[in-house]
Amino acid sequence: MTELGKAAAPGGDQDWEVLVPLDALGEWMDAKGLGQGPIGSATLLGGGTQNILLRFERAGRPYVLRRPPKHLRANSNETMRREARVLAALAGTDVRHPGLIAACPQEDVIGSAFYLMEPVEGFTPRDEMPELHAGDPAIRHKMGLEMVDAIAALGQVDYVAMGLSTLGKPDGFLERQVPRWRAQLESYAEHPGWPGLAGLPGVDRIGRWLDDNRPTDFRPGLIHGDFHFANVLFSRDSGDLAAMVDWELVTVGEPMVDLGGLLSHWPEDGAETGPVKPWSGFPTRAELIARYAERTGRDVSAADWYEVLACYKIGCILEGTYARACAGRAPKETGDYLHATTLGLFEKAVRKIGGG
Repeated sequence: MTELGKAAAPGGDQDWEVLVPLDALGEWMDAKGLGQGPIGSATLLGGGTQNILLRFERAGRPYVLRRPPKHLRANSNETMRREARVLAALAGTDVRHPGLIAACPQEDVIGSAFYLMEPVEGFTPRDEMPELHAGDPAIRHKMGLEMVDAIAALGQVDYVAMGLSTLGKPDGFLERQVPRWRAQLESYAEHPGWPGLAGLPGVDRIGRWLDDNRPTDFRPGLIHGDFHFANVLFSRDSGDLAAMVDWELVTVGEPMVDLGGLLSHWPEDGAETGPVKPWSGFPTRAELIARYAERTGRDVSAADWYEVLACYKIGCILEGTYARACAGRAPKETGDYLHATTLGLFEKAVRKIGGG
């Protein structure tokens, strides 16, 4: 499966037949004039650990539905509404994104807000590397540069003209980062069984360093918010990036956050392996930063700060699934995997700030 992910394994916690009742979906689509007749070829797509993606066809047209997970969080439905709003605004821009077909902000159709988007032909390099890409270092080099170009284009769109000025709060954005993510981390105490901050070495030190070394330069723009190899699709015929996916954390803030997110998942120069295999040929970290500066004209001297922020932020977010897993509200295997990822991110941040 190549459209917005790969087919998920059968079974598991996400019972899509309950979470996406096709009869109710069909009635809603009827009212929207989106085809007629039965919904067929429904396939749960994988590649993520949170929200649900269902690919299906109706009247010869393919769709991908996105909705929140089985166990709704406090902001799950609002997140779907925000994603749909942004995808609608991006129509006609050069930002690589899935096209929005229609959105349902109401929660009474299938039990949550959801939206429909166009399938995107491509592959997620974290999950697979086609023979063309695996066999050509030059294509892999282009893939890395394409990732930088994608976030550079996103950060430069006129979000005010696109009607997205209320999407976020640019004023004080950088000052809010540490307390915002620290508060989210501490909120996980509501989940019984979560070991708490004691199981997260370095979290206090990282937060203090971020506050003490905060950049002063700030130019607001759109941020994807979770940009890395698992959230992009590449063309099978070239090194072109086809679309950025999973817009759950999209907001208005400092676009350098996306560069930091990319760097936080990028191996140190000289590493033989990385999140994509084979790794040889991908640009160096210095090349990524230089490309971003070239495409945006931004001061990139604080790239390390944004990388440490990304490690902190992503770790705080991923730990939430582990906390829910401790309470039996998410799959244990997924929770354990993401907890290990959080520890790795915090360890990387500590090394970056001079902690060995």
